[in-house]
Amino acid sequence: MDFITNAEPFLQTMWYIALPVSLIFVIQAILTFVGVDSSDGDISLDTPMDVFTFKNLVNFLLGFSWTAIAFYNTIENKTFLLILSTIIGIGFVLMFFFIISQFMKLEEDNTFSIFETVGFSASVYLKIPANKSGKGKIQISTRGSMRELDALTEGEEIPTGSNVKIIKAESDSTVIVEKI
Repeated sequence: MDFITNAEPFLQTMWYIALPVSLIFVIQAILTFVGVDSSDGDISLDTPMDVFTFKNLVNFLLGFSWTAIAFYNTIENKTFLLILSTIIGIGFVLMFFFIISQFMKLEEDNTFSIFETVGFSASVYLKIPANKSGKGKIQISTRGSMRELDALTEGEEIPTGSNVKIIKAESDSTVIVEKI
């Protein structure tokens, strides 16, 4: 650590920012990959792309400080170095936004709602008695999985193996169908 104590004050400041921020970044990355990641303590705008968060501060300071350290001996004008470091720090935050937006595209909602089945066709699994006098069963493929639902019909009996169209969701578990 002699290289830090013997460095100029500007470079010392950048090292004192870079080292703890890098450690925090590594800890955040490990917690994220392990699944222990939490947004508690973030000052947020309640959107996926919150601007004022602890993670964004860490990302900014990571890009800012390491850019200043990397180009300290190359760029003699410290004002230009600070401007470049700030731009790179903002770039780190924008890159984080881009990566998160790409991950959010991978999210998929596979929750089943019987009301989404209206208009779809299905096949009769157990015969459906005529005029809502009893329940039969249908099988429908939705969102990549087969579902078995109770079914009623307002018309004549529909035998097993027939194709039907769902015309209405009667309840959370029962649909009304008509023969195709």
